[in-house]
Amino acid sequence: MKDPRDIILSPVVSEKSYAGVQKKRYSFFVDIRAEKSEIKKAIESVFKVRVLKINTINVKPKPKRLGRSVGVSSKKKRAIVTLGKNDKIDFFESV
Repeated sequence: MKDPRDIILSPVVSEKSYAGVQKKRYSFFVDIRAEKSEIKKAIESVFKVRVLKINTINVKPKPKRLGRSVGVSSKKKRAIVTLGKNDKIDFFESV
């Protein structure tokens, strides 16, 4: 099994992700190769909460340009995690 901190890369910081906090929905960028069951175990072990549901979204790379050089950003995977009624993640609540 992978280390849970290798699966969860970072929280998603946006207005849309913070709007879901009232509904107990938290967004994270996760490893591209991670499956829903691995993401669930990682969230539960790191944050000590109960996960009810996970939705995953593959974020396509966007074209980037710096001067004459043209390239693309890296692709990412976003996981939207729905928690139980009494659970919360303090990181999102404090911001």
